[in-house]
Amino acid sequence: MLRGTPFHERTAPLCQAQNWRRWAGYLAASSYELTHDREYYAIRSAAALIDVSPLYKYVIRGSDAVRFLNRVLTRDVAGCDMHQVMYGPWCNEAGKVIDDGTLQRLGEESFRLTSAEPNLRWLCDNAFGLRVTIEDDSDTTAALALQGPTSREILNNVSDADLDSLKYFRLAFARAGNIPVTITRTGYTGDLGYEIWADAQQAIRLWDILMDGGRSYGITPSGIYALDVARVEAGLLLIGVDYIPANRALIEARKSSPFELGLGWAVRLEKGFVGQEALLEEWQRGPAWQFKGLELDWNSLEKVYAEFGLPPELPMIAWRTSVPVYAGAAQVGYATSGCWSPTLKKYIALAHLRSAHAERGTSVEMEVTVEHRRKKAAARVVDLPFFDPERKRS
Repeated sequence: MLRGTPFHERTAPLCQAQNWRRWAGYLAASSYELTHDREYYAIRSAAALIDVSPLYKYVIRGSDAVRFLNRVLTRDVAGCDMHQVMYGPWCNEAGKVIDDGTLQRLGEESFRLTSAEPNLRWLCDNAFGLRVTIEDDSDTTAALALQGPTSREILNNVSDADLDSLKYFRLAFARAGNIPVTITRTGYTGDLGYEIWADAQQAIRLWDILMDGGRSYGITPSGIYALDVARVEAGLLLIGVDYIPANRALIEARKSSPFELGLGWAVRLEKGFVGQEALLEEWQRGPAWQFKGLELDWNSLEKVYAEFGLPPELPMIAWRTSVPVYAGAAQVGYATSGCWSPTLKKYIALAHLRSAHAERGTSVEMEVTVEHRRKKAAARVVDLPFFDPERKRS
């Protein structure tokens, strides 16, 4: 049975569109208003409050916690400083990605790992023989993402944390009102933003504190539609859409390595971890695929639609389907997510391309369906992210 998140008592009355969707067994609003436009612009020009409680959350403790996490993650967890946050993937023995998420170092021997899919059994299997405990606190920890240019001012006003000095991908323990919270300078929008983690029993009070404190700063509850457009602009992967987790892929061709997903920077080949040997071999020969951005050519798109006497139809809601990409008559890849970017004023897409066609500036074509007919529009390969404002890290 689908459940409301710890914030459902507040979010349900706000959801005018009643366009709920499933997320890890919870109800999540696609948008609160009838369209998601204002919610998207809150992310880029004010502050959006997004319920991210359905994320899976695992607290890992013990004298072997670092050793264990170094075994399962591709990142060098031994180099993770106190109160630092690391993002990265974890792989199977063949070096194919199972999931990706963030790792928060809460203490000397304690961490919180987040993921999009349930990973408890896999984590426990890899913890055999180590002095470590793994606790699934997905249901007992509520989480909100506060994203946008005014998010720092809001949190400075409602909490006792010094957010002016909190660096990118770091965390702080604080109180919002009298509620103990962990604030991480992280998010899924590619903008200045934070995520707030608290006991689920305090969720309603936390929501009220943030909404009351952020009203004069344009705080706006925002749903998945707005978040999806923002994360495409930021070039961020979505599991089950931009890649298939290796443990759910039915055939080998559906599996991807970190190098094929643009996550080679998050792989430390000099340390031992699950999948290291396979990834070392791939690094030496080079990946067969690369994850890149596509910018569609407006004149080409206009020409395709003009054949039918139509103006271009722009996808204001991000699509999540596999769309072929061509070089001449040969298919050289496929796009997995795309949308019209309101900020960049461009039609953009995320795509898997064969390495020979993945160099920045390469001309390709993406399939576009117009009046039930499959056409091709010219596109250019670009590096990710599409949108990367200075305020995100400053």
